[in-house]
Amino acid sequence: MLLGKLPYLLILGLCGLGESAILQNDRALGLVFGFRGDTVAITFGDLTADTTLVGYRIGGMDWRERDVAVQPAAVRAARHELGARVQIDAVHVVAGESFIKIPPHERTIEFIGDSLSAGMYTSYEGLSSFAYGVCAGLGDTEYYVTAYPGICVSDQNCWGNPRGQSHQWFYTSDTSWRAAGIWGDGPEPWDFDKQETTPGIVVINLDTNVSTTAYVDAYTNLVQGVHGKYPEARVVVMMGFYASGNSYAQVQGYEQELKDIVAYFNSAEYLSAPVIWDGTTNTTTTLDKPSDPFVHYLSTRGIMQHNDIGPLWHPTDVGAITVASHLSQFIKSTFGWELAATGPEIFHDTTYWNDEQNY
Repeated sequence: MLLGKLPYLLILGLCGLGESAILQNDRALGLVFGFRGDTVAITFGDLTADTTLVGYRIGGMDWRERDVAVQPAAVRAARHELGARVQIDAVHVVAGESFIKIPPHERTIEFIGDSLSAGMYTSYEGLSSFAYGVCAGLGDTEYYVTAYPGICVSDQNCWGNPRGQSHQWFYTSDTSWRAAGIWGDGPEPWDFDKQETTPGIVVINLDTNVSTTAYVDAYTNLVQGVHGKYPEARVVVMMGFYASGNSYAQVQGYEQELKDIVAYFNSAEYLSAPVIWDGTTNTTTTLDKPSDPFVHYLSTRGIMQHNDIGPLWHPTDVGAITVASHLSQFIKSTFGWELAATGPEIFHDTTYWNDEQNY
């Protein structure tokens, strides 16, 4: 009989995910915890999407998967991470056993993106994405991933997302119909002060948009917002990919605009009087203290080749690994972050050619 109980609010707090009492937050792929004993279980709340595939593992062992039903059910696990689309009710151990708070790693990275960063159409989606591959592959690194398929950087309805990342990044809830049903027009702002760690690197990959003016204005606001919340963080901006013949090419629609945005943030004009943006109040503030250059441009030209093409303009598993490898080396060479992973499985059941579009 499972007797000990640790509410999920506390568990989520341990890995810096805040204390929202309602739903999972897409700032990370899951949660991590430790325990002493032989048995542990997780129960899921009624807001869990039916038959959600949950990934879990013990330490650095291979990933395992389990479908979770809507009705609360126990799933054996240990120090592990959970996929999105679940509401965690509680974590349990048997009488006499205990939980362990795992100290955070010294480094933290965050991804802000759309379907490319979310791993859309890869074998395990989020756990097969290039964003996850970079985050977990770095080793000894905490990470957050805030990525919604189809979302625009500008604050507008795009492909089923009622708001854009220049707004959404500042809030706890996601863009789903579930979140809209819970929060309505009053979503809960994200409390950045309660994060256990602060990202030292933020990677932004957002290309979906309607107009050039909206793209430039919203992207500028988002970078200003990141600088306001994480003043010491380095920001890496990158373009996405599109199918070109039998290969992939870097998205060209906003390439020059993105380079101009990088130039603006690295200009003496901006750095001498930095402007930050608050997406919850839609206001800007000019800081009294100058900033060092912090925005970097990553070219994705030539990274993806023939077998990296996936369905509907998204990378295959191999394509995601290819991007993750290049981006990891960029981070190492640019910021001096050594690759600290020492053997834990990163990608599970990788498929060389995957073309599944209908999960």
